[in-house]
Amino acid sequence: MGDNPVLTPESTAVRVALWRALHVQLDPPPHVLADEVGLALVEPGDGWQGRPDMDPGATRRIRASMVARARLLEDLLAEQVARGVGQYVVLGAGLDTFAQRRVDLAAGLRVFEVDQPGPQEWKRQRLVAGGFGVPPWLRLVAVDLEADGDWWPRLVSAGFDPTRPAVVAATGVSQYLTKSATAATLRHSAVLAAGSTLVATFMLPEELIEAQERPGHARARASAQAAGTPFLSFFTPTQFQDLARGCGFATTRHVSAADLAERYFTGRPDALRPSSVEDLIVATV
Repeated sequence: MGDNPVLTPESTAVRVALWRALHVQLDPPPHVLADEVGLALVEPGDGWQGRPDMDPGATRRIRASMVARARLLEDLLAEQVARGVGQYVVLGAGLDTFAQRRVDLAAGLRVFEVDQPGPQEWKRQRLVAGGFGVPPWLRLVAVDLEADGDWWPRLVSAGFDPTRPAVVAATGVSQYLTKSATAATLRHSAVLAAGSTLVATFMLPEELIEAQERPGHARARASAQAAGTPFLSFFTPTQFQDLARGCGFATTRHVSAADLAERYFTGRPDALRPSSVEDLIVATV
């Protein structure tokens, strides 16, 4: 990892934060998720909406996906908290803002944000400078998920209790990992206490993406490659569910973009709907 990590956020994390803010600022209510905290942390300056990667039309469906997956995760987390689950792990946390927006849920949990050392230290500094702070129930755990195969002890040393159930989020992560690193992450998560739940996203192969979205997806792949964060792994729903079960999960449930559209976007006058590029699974131990 290096002794002196570069203190800068990942460009992909910044884009996600800004897309979530765009949903609030450009899309009419009701908003699936109201999140401008990431925007406040990034402080992109005037004119940020004019960035090529913020084009209102071209990013319409991807920003819908970003808010939909976050909303699904937070709805599930609220259900699990009601059942007594008290731990929440965010893998590849980036500029996740759950701990700042949902203090009503987060303050009753022990929240672990796992991310690379440099971006995470940058976020820590921005949280302090922005007045959000790092409360005692929020633990920032520095781990490179690709390079550090044995990241489990770091989580435990940060206060995670492996004997108690948890919710683990791995959204927007698998496409940046090799398939072997994804399998390692799933195996670690599958040894959680009974009653634990994993929510993970995976990027679909091109042939399963809607035809009208394929040119935009090709541009996104090229942009990710140029930024030094290439897309490495793609899965069909069956492949990802089989991988999760093979790594030890007892049950898996596929959540498609169409499922998210039905749950969160039905009846919208603007016909906003999530992208077909990405799906999710909900897996239980």
